[in-house]
Amino acid sequence: MARTRKRQNLAGQLREAINASGLTRYRICKDCEIDQGAVSRFMHGTAGLNLESAGRIAEYLGLELAPKQPAKASKRTTKRKGGK
Repeated sequence: MARTRKRQNLAGQLREAINASGLTRYRICKDCEIDQGAVSRFMHGTAGLNLESAGRIAEYLGLELAPKQPAKASKRTTKRKGGK
């Protein structure tokens, strides 16, 4: 039976990429100029990373954000004034 992979959120994907990189967290933190403690807490799931730090790590590892499908306009933004 084929094993299905659970879709991960962005943080999960970043954690997976860090683990799969073959680099030590120390090297990643040093090269990206990010606090080791912050990355350690992120990797253990006890805290998040700010967007700047996550972006630095993603760029360092050669990752790129790309939407899976185009964003759709919400019904809320397409309604006209007066409910018509």
